[in-house]
Amino acid sequence: MRQILIAAAVGLTVTLLGTPLAIRMFRLWGWGQRIREDGPHTHLEKMGTPTMGGTVMILGIGTAYLVTRLAFHTVTAAGLALLLATVLFGALGFADDYIKVRRRRSLGLSKTAKSAGQAVAAILVGLVAVHGADVPTGLSFVRETALDLGLLFYLWAFVILWSSSNGVNLTDGLDGLASGSSILVLSGYVFIAFWQYRHTCMLLPGPACYPVDVNAALDVAIVAAAAAGAAAGFLWWNAAPARIFMGDTGALALGGLIGALAIVTSTQLLLIVLGGLFVIEVSSVIVQVVSFRGFGRRVFRMSPIHHHFELAGWPEFTVIVRLWIVAGLCVAIALGLFYADFVGLGGIE
Repeated sequence: MRQILIAAAVGLTVTLLGTPLAIRMFRLWGWGQRIREDGPHTHLEKMGTPTMGGTVMILGIGTAYLVTRLAFHTVTAAGLALLLATVLFGALGFADDYIKVRRRRSLGLSKTAKSAGQAVAAILVGLVAVHGADVPTGLSFVRETALDLGLLFYLWAFVILWSSSNGVNLTDGLDGLASGSSILVLSGYVFIAFWQYRHTCMLLPGPACYPVDVNAALDVAIVAAAAAGAAAGFLWWNAAPARIFMGDTGALALGGLIGALAIVTSTQLLLIVLGGLFVIEVSSVIVQVVSFRGFGRRVFRMSPIHHHFELAGWPEFTVIVRLWIVAGLCVAIALGLFYADFVGLGGIE
């Protein structure tokens, strides 16, 4: 537990103190946010707000992990797989953001280029997870099922990482919405990984134990805590009215990390519940596109759904807080399912 708290504290400190410096530097460099012209008109006043703040979060996560690991001398392939996902997806987001600020437009990488980059990153993360961290290739909900995907696991890993990274990216449309929601999901994974650490087959033999390496489970909890702390420190400056945006750099990095956490903890399908808000945001876009292209009608005033509520007259901060509540409820339900599985298999009540 001490290592987890240290990781969270370091991640929080780096972003809390480092973000103001980044704000000044990004303003000097002209790294300002470009706003969609077809978006809510109230967002036009945010034009020029420094973006790419996700770089500070990535730095905070890496620093927190390095400090914790240097102090306690344990590095695992599971932890490295999570860091790899964070860095690779963050780098892809950075390229997207840089094109936007360089060309002064709201569009960066093409959908094809971004998906190709996500595919390469997902395969690399999957290889490290399976061959380095011995992550099972079976389909999982709260733990591994009897369905072994074999080589199809890498395609499944791409689906998970692509969905989670785009889910966070679509949610990042209001000040602090994505960062606050991500803190809740990451905190849920701190609990899950620490629970697996405390109830591994090495420590607690029996039907309810988790067949994971004890050091790997702790390492996963440390990375999740570092990310939660880094996101919390960033939220201090990203809360409405935001002084800096995370950009695709931060959204893709956090989304990639959350997807990777689902893979290394064998809670792949549980992520649908745990990250329920992200699922709702993505689903609203899919429903809107299908409805408009198929029937010529819009279901929502604008998608993702948080813009629908804005255009319906809800104040921005009201939308943010209420969706945080939804995210928190999804995390609570997911942790309830996680614990119910443990108790159902004869665990300690």
